[in-house]
Amino acid sequence: MAGSGGRFLTVASAATLVATEAIATAVAAGWALAGLFHLGDIGEYALMALFTAVALYASWIYLRKATAAEASLPH
Repeated sequence: MAGSGGRFLTVASAATLVATEAIATAVAAGWALAGLFHLGDIGEYALMALFTAVALYASWIYLRKATAAEASLPH
């Protein structure tokens, strides 16, 4: 039952979890650093956007590597 459809669901679920946690951490880090350094609203949004972009890139790399790892497993 754990054929290619099950593997795809596993990779998609793990990637969604990792991406959600990475983005939440990025937004929280931007908010915290902007507050710590008194950067104001614009600085806060800029840091959130910057950290979110990094989190999305890291999530994309994770998805690619997880897909490659699952594809290399024997059927």
